[in-house]
Amino acid sequence: MSLLLISGFGMSSAFAHTTIHIEQYEIEAGWGDEPPVVGLSNTIVIEVRELNENNGVRSAITSAFKSMTATVVSGGATKTLDINPDPQPGIYYAKIIPTKTGSISIKLVGELNGLPVDVVIPIEDVESQSVIAFPPVSGSSSAGEIGAVKNALSSLQKDVSNLKSNIGEVSLTAGGIDIQNAYNFGVFGLCLGAAGVILAVIAMLRRK
Repeated sequence: MSLLLISGFGMSSAFAHTTIHIEQYEIEAGWGDEPPVVGLSNTIVIEVRELNENNGVRSAITSAFKSMTATVVSGGATKTLDINPDPQPGIYYAKIIPTKTGSISIKLVGELNGLPVDVVIPIEDVESQSVIAFPPVSGSSSAGEIGAVKNALSSLQKDVSNLKSNIGEVSLTAGGIDIQNAYNFGVFGLCLGAAGVILAVIAMLRRK
């Protein structure tokens, strides 16, 4: 179902927050920390005010979400926000961790002091971590690390093959030494080396 802003509402954007007007009420929505970044904890902030047309004074609206809900929308996914009042009157927030880059909107539905509300407010797009990452990770270094891991695994495979070949050329015991046990310990050591390489790969991927 497509979501549209109700016609007749004014809309403006300042400081990456979006403001709409519903008759005498002014609602502003945006991110607590900007730019919003994938995987980093953030908040969606909503401020509700009433504009006095006689003197131009804006009054904070308390209990704005008594009969109104806020839902965050991303593509076809939606999530009802757990709205909390800020110590500053008229300001509300909900904690959120964005998981995908792209556009985000806030859908408000219900009543505001008896006035029906059904609006969608677009807010700033979610960015990838590259916008704040430093120093940047170059593609060439990543390719080099992956190549080094492949070479290490190939070397381990060759070592295992050589060990099997050498054991096959001698008897199972020689000079009181159990060659089979030596072989087992050798393979065990190589497995530990392989485990170290795998752990290095996991650590590298987590850094990405």
